Amino acid sequence: MIVTCPSESELRPAAEKLLASHPSGRVFAFYGRMGAGKTTFIKVICGLLGAVDVVQSPSFAIINEYRTSSGNPLFHFDFYRIRKLEEVYDIGYEDYIYSGAYCFIEWPELVESLLPDDVIKVKISGEEAREIEF
Repeated sequence: MIVTCPSESELRPAAEKLLASHPSGRVFAFYGRMGAGKTTFIKVICGLLGAVDVVQSPSFAIINEYRTSSGNPLFHFDFYRIRKLEEVYDIGYEDYIYSGAYCFIEWPELVESLLPDDVIKVKISGEEAREIEF
């Protein structure tokens, strides 16, 4: 499915479609160039899931953990700065990815060999309007 979002206000319906089309999905990999809107889209998704924390890029922390209003965790990864897979093992990625909690991964290209088979791939492209494919 491809959803075109000419503005940020169109991201919510796209996020709703993504979640509705993958009701049991928990690990989402977001592909797109720098500045494509990966973090912005993840913010919208986390909002739909009831995040009560401020959702921001985990560029320097590598992983951010947010909580929903019901206390459930949401994990947000940014692997842009990862240079070796050993770094991913060092943060204990398996504990997060296989926890059953929602996991949102930016720059998954760097860790694709570690992603579960049922990962949902989300591709964000476009200049004037975002095209979100999943």
